[in-house]
This record gives sequence, C-alpha cells and structure tokens, in this order.
Amino acid sequence: QVQLVESGGGLVQPGGSLRLSCAASGSITINPMGWYRQAPGKERALVASITSREITNYADSVKGRFTISRDNAKSTVYLQMNTLKPEDTAVYYCNLRAPTGRGWQDYWGKGTLVTVSS
Repeated sequence: QVQLVESGGGLVQPGGSLRLSCAASGSITINPMGWYRQAPGKERALVASITSREITNYADSVKGRFTISRDNAKSTVYLQMNTLKPEDTAVYYCNLRAPTGRGWQDYWGKGTLVTVSS
C-alpha cells in the first residue's frame, strides 16, 4: 500500500554535500518519518527522524552536519547532508511509521547508496 522511493545518492568527496529525497505514494501528513543507514557488515541505524509536528532527532554522529525536513504537500522527506565523511558511506533508507490496531507498522524504501571517498 505505501511505497517509498529514495533518490539523490551518489559518489562525493569528503567535505562535500548531498541532498537525499524520499517520495511517498500517498499522504504523509500524519506520519513520523525517518532516514536510516546501513554499511556493509553493520546493523541498520537511525540517522534522523521527524514527527508530524516537525520535531527532529539526530544520531550524535551527524548532529550539526545533517538536516531532515519534510514537505507534506509534496509527500516528500529530505535529508541534507553536509561536511560528509568516509564513515557516512552506506545505503540510506527512508522510513514511514503508520498506526495500526496493535501499534505501528514500519514501511521502507529500497535505499540509495551514498559513497564518500577521495
């Protein structure tokens, strides 16, 4: 039912910037949204999240460098990534949380690869 499509990944040099986008198939107005990332051999981890009221949360490793934002009219969430480091290299996934009768259901995009290298 819910489809999420990430875009904007690519190869960038250390210190550079990228802007990721996540387009949803339907309205995201009431939904908390997030960006997660997974590097080879590591667990998927939260990078940033944003509530329906635009309260944000960031992993300590990206605070001051990354900014999450949302445009409900476009059903799109963004992740602006500045001062990129090699350790930011990972597949980045978009996440949507939807209410269910039992709690929450998580929906995921297929991911977009970010490579930070000289």
